[in-house]
Amino acid sequence: MTDIKSGVNLLFLREEELRQGIELLYFAYRGFTEEPDAILAEYGFGRAHHRVIYFVGRRPGITVSELLSTLCITKQSLSRVLGQLIKEGFITQRPGARDRRQRLLELTAKGIDLERSLTETQRARIAQAYRAAGPDAVEGFRKVMLGLIGETDRISFTAGGTQARGRY
Repeated sequence: MTDIKSGVNLLFLREEELRQGIELLYFAYRGFTEEPDAILAEYGFGRAHHRVIYFVGRRPGITVSELLSTLCITKQSLSRVLGQLIKEGFITQRPGARDRRQRLLELTAKGIDLERSLTETQRARIAQAYRAAGPDAVEGFRKVMLGLIGETDRISFTAGGTQARGRY
């Protein structure tokens, strides 16, 4: 079916294709998290721990406030997970240089090792999919993903590429 005015084929917008897109996201997420979930289980950790470790690793010195904003979780949820990661030696916190009330977070050597093992499986999976799909598909995927995330997060990816440089 072609839109006569624009000449664009809109078959991909049919109900079945949209439903398949939803299902692909579910199955992709399951595949994307399967290996890291197994690693996390060895430590008694879950996906919340993974997200904290990942973003603290991506941005050493991130404040607790910035991490809360990035993860969009409650202080109570973060407190439980972060407290466990600090207690078990994966993350350290120190006061800010300008504002001593700030808590700046960094991975310890143990945290860096865990983050690398978790991320490597996902990085390898994405690299394999990107290679198989090719550059045009990768750019199309990026556009679709940007279209799916919320406006605030989208701005941080598109305004000067700040996400790509590790600034959230």
